Amino acid sequence: MPPVFRHPLAALALAAATLPAHAADRCQDNVLRQTPPAVNFRVDNDLFGGQDQGYTNGAQLTFVSPNLKDYTDDPCLPRLARWANRHLERLQPGRFDQQNMVFSVAQKIYTPTDYTRRDLVGDDRPYAAVLLASFGYNARNDSQLATTQLQLGVVGPAALGRQVQDAVHKLTDSERFLGWDNQLRNEPVVRLVHERMRRWPRDAGADEGWGWDAITHWGGAVGNLSTHANAGAEVRFGWRLPDDFGSTPLRPAGENTAPPARGRHPGWSAHLFLTSDARWVLRDITLDGNTFRSSHSVDRKPLVGEVGYGVAVMRGRWKFALARYHGAREFEGQKERPVYGSFTISRML
Repeated sequence: MPPVFRHPLAALALAAATLPAHAADRCQDNVLRQTPPAVNFRVDNDLFGGQDQGYTNGAQLTFVSPNLKDYTDDPCLPRLARWANRHLERLQPGRFDQQNMVFSVAQKIYTPTDYTRRDLVGDDRPYAAVLLASFGYNARNDSQLATTQLQLGVVGPAALGRQVQDAVHKLTDSERFLGWDNQLRNEPVVRLVHERMRRWPRDAGADEGWGWDAITHWGGAVGNLSTHANAGAEVRFGWRLPDDFGSTPLRPAGENTAPPARGRHPGWSAHLFLTSDARWVLRDITLDGNTFRSSHSVDRKPLVGEVGYGVAVMRGRWKFALARYHGAREFEGQKERPVYGSFTISRML
């Protein structure tokens, strides 16, 4: 078997990568499309923050549809997506000026601080890996956006966290983490995420030259993966700001997944961004442990948050974003505050 198919995330990524070509073929004769489909790839790693613990690594591949006429009959959507949308009408937004869909596959890996211990580290977070597939609905009216995502996946050995981390550490000549035998057990996970966003001022990005904007957000999530309510804001300043809803890749509608009102500027553009998010957490499986089986857990803190800052650069169909995040301690006795970096590359097709 070819090596690429030995990892579920790689196989799903390869399948997702074939979707844009079909979508482009279906939509090429539709002159009403304001933006083409896009593909985003993101990598998170705490080595960018000088650590190797907590949320230690993540990767996500995302396909973004063009603006759609509707969610059930639009030819820009693959047949499977249209079939699913007919059975998920309750998740879809009402009438909006613009709308699109987002499909993604992702993996996240969490580890304690001491990589040398093979026994269970009772006062540190559990070893955990999460493998997720998700799809979402974005709907926009002028300066407001509503986004809903349904995420399905697995936590535990089936998510292949040990294998991926060992491969990355071998490639970077880093020490292996030895306690993966104590990771959370296999469990299917589901999460429904919903957020509302608004841009200020309403006409931000409409003019050439320097400008600024602010994007506020509030929402929450329900599921055995995590249940929380959150709110926050992002401020951007730069040259030819994009007409989207933020540059924060960890946000559900960040990194070009929201439908823009105008196409991207053909020349260079760049901006700095500062973002924040506060969460009231009722459950987090990576800290609280397995839902239906006994497993390692820690005393999770209910109120957490993070701040991030970074830079985004765009040229024609390409966009690159580099960010760094500083989080609050997530559980009692956590030795260090989480610090990690994120790099995103995206391209319109």
